[in-house]
Amino acid sequence: MISSNLPALQVVVPLIAAPVCVLLRRGTLTWLLAWLASWSAAAISIVLLIRVLDQGTISYALGGWLAPWGIEYRVDAVNAFVLVLVSLVGAVIVPYARTSIGAEIRSEQHYLFWTAYLLCLAGLLGVTITGDAFNVFVFLEVSSLATYILIAFGNDRRALVASYQYLIMGTIGATFIVIGVGLLYLMTGTLNLADIAQRISEMPVDRPLLAALAFLTVGISLKLALFPLHLWLPNAYAYAPSVSTAFLAATATKVAVYLLLRFTFTVFGKSHVFDDLPYGEILLALSIAAMFVASLVAIFQEDVKRMFAYSSVAQIGYITLGIGLANTSGLTGSIVHLFNHAVAKGAIFLLLGCVALRIGQPALSQMAGLAKRMPLTAAGLVVAGLSLIGVPGTVGFVSKWYLVMGALEKGWWWLAALVLLSSLLAVVYVWRVVEICYFREPSKDLATANEAPLSMLIPAWVFVIACVYFGLDATVTSETAATAAKTLLESLR
Repeated sequence: MISSNLPALQVVVPLIAAPVCVLLRRGTLTWLLAWLASWSAAAISIVLLIRVLDQGTISYALGGWLAPWGIEYRVDAVNAFVLVLVSLVGAVIVPYARTSIGAEIRSEQHYLFWTAYLLCLAGLLGVTITGDAFNVFVFLEVSSLATYILIAFGNDRRALVASYQYLIMGTIGATFIVIGVGLLYLMTGTLNLADIAQRISEMPVDRPLLAALAFLTVGISLKLALFPLHLWLPNAYAYAPSVSTAFLAATATKVAVYLLLRFTFTVFGKSHVFDDLPYGEILLALSIAAMFVASLVAIFQEDVKRMFAYSSVAQIGYITLGIGLANTSGLTGSIVHLFNHAVAKGAIFLLLGCVALRIGQPALSQMAGLAKRMPLTAAGLVVAGLSLIGVPGTVGFVSKWYLVMGALEKGWWWLAALVLLSSLLAVVYVWRVVEICYFREPSKDLATANEAPLSMLIPAWVFVIACVYFGLDATVTSETAATAAKTLLESLR
């Protein structure tokens, strides 16, 4: 009975745990509940991925109402991969968070933090698993509202400004999305994504269809921080609590990318809308701009969290680059980079949280001599930084290899060269961190500092080890991503 309802439990478990945290109100109990809910969600997602790879797409009708009349949860290779990513990141972060939020958030607010975290997790999982267009909007707003709270918990007053800025931008994005969904409903009379795709494939390409595509693309691009719609992201990542930054950097933008993939290929892919539109070309141009402009801005940042926030904008550019290529290798590179960037950036922000535990908001000058006082933290930052560059033996190399192959398959050697050239910019800002940590005398802020507790170091190093392990043996991630890419490309035929 339980096994047949796993798709529903994927969302229900963290969704029910959230209000229970409000009732419990005690920090330790709410942390234990969040730990249990997160690991349960991770276990469910792994089981669903195994089933999908073995048996094919899973369709779950909520309340017994069959699609397209009822709400359907639909799991295929694409969103099963994203479900595992989101839930595993959440599960690893929860043990780390207990000590971290103890230092950054007032104890009487801890239960509120865990409530917002579980709502955000439930929303992200719901966006990923649902097969209903309006449910996408609902779960997106659940996760977004919780995200605004997670950012506002930062102990710097600028966290409130960052949260408000994201609220404005996020609300605009959500409005665009719901308008796009409304236009699709007016044209098709259904909200089921698979049914919408089938019906618009039989329709002529007219203005309402083009308007729906435009509204959805812009709205989702705001959520995933596609250049130049990324202005909310640097402040949000810089001033949020360390745990919030790590969780959002590794999950929220990845789910938004999944939405772009789902609507671009599964929903609109069966229509002829892309035959007459330069959609791929526009996406490629914006991706290249993100790779170069955001990396250049990152080089000149003094605040380390802002530096790696701009790095995230550049890395999102690599992900959308593969979507613009729209071939098997390029799309595989995009999907596998969802995972690879999540583990690399998760490692970096968790390790910066270890630094913040000792010296507060980390600036480059304050981190001078970090390797002498916190050698494990410094070493982890180097490994994760090498992953961002794409050094062989790390996860970043796997992603960029597929992207380069995708460019070469199209005969675009110049694009392959741009991917390699943009990686050199990542060398510059990563080297700034390496140089300050290893080749300077310890700053006065680090004079008496030592390593963070193991409860924080171990989860951070889980991500660091993943950066190397899945860089040396990418069989699981790359094969799953390739299967997901083929599933999406079949929609274009």
